[in-house]
Amino acid sequence: MSLTKDLKARAAISVGKYSETTHKIMNKGIQVLRDTKLVSKALKAGDQIPEINLPNAANKIISVQELLLDKKVVLSFYRGGWCPYCNLELKALQQALPEFEKHGATLVAISPETPDNSLTTSEKNNLSFEVLSDTNNTIAKAFNLVFTLPKDLIKVYEGFGIDLDISNGNTNQELPISATYIIDQNGDIIYDFIKEDYKERADPKEIISLLKDN
Repeated sequence: MSLTKDLKARAAISVGKYSETTHKIMNKGIQVLRDTKLVSKALKAGDQIPEINLPNAANKIISVQELLLDKKVVLSFYRGGWCPYCNLELKALQQALPEFEKHGATLVAISPETPDNSLTTSEKNNLSFEVLSDTNNTIAKAFNLVFTLPKDLIKVYEGFGIDLDISNGNTNQELPISATYIIDQNGDIIYDFIKEDYKERADPKEIISLLKDN
């Protein structure tokens, strides 16, 4: 099954799992993002990425620019290990990693979680690529991907047992829109997938196809 189908199946389960009120709040959060047109302001194909130096799960600073000296980079911004859609995406990216590398690219994931929480995510999903911690969403803000959660959505997440203060190590209540990029070795973005709806993610099959052509 493709990642796109897996995500749709997970969304279908969610429909029957949560109350109508909860779904209205979550859908309202997506609509607010659409109304603010945040996606239109995000970095896209044709733009150059900023300098990226972030700690990985072992608290070692990783430079994306140094990685680009050897290969292209598939760069994935995700919300956190608490997000089931993010976990489906990370697992699918892990499965596709050999194909990425075959076509001259490495994979890097970025979230606002602290290194300790990123390590938990890495271990849980058996990931063999770099998972970087973007404290305070500094890099995500440079990509114009960051938004503040509405108060009613924060309460919904708290009801799910999600504590962003703990996972992100701050009280900002900010998250990045989930986004995937392919970066060429000059630091230029040659592909972007950015959606307000967190249930939509770039399918690895599409990424592999683009890597073959570039």
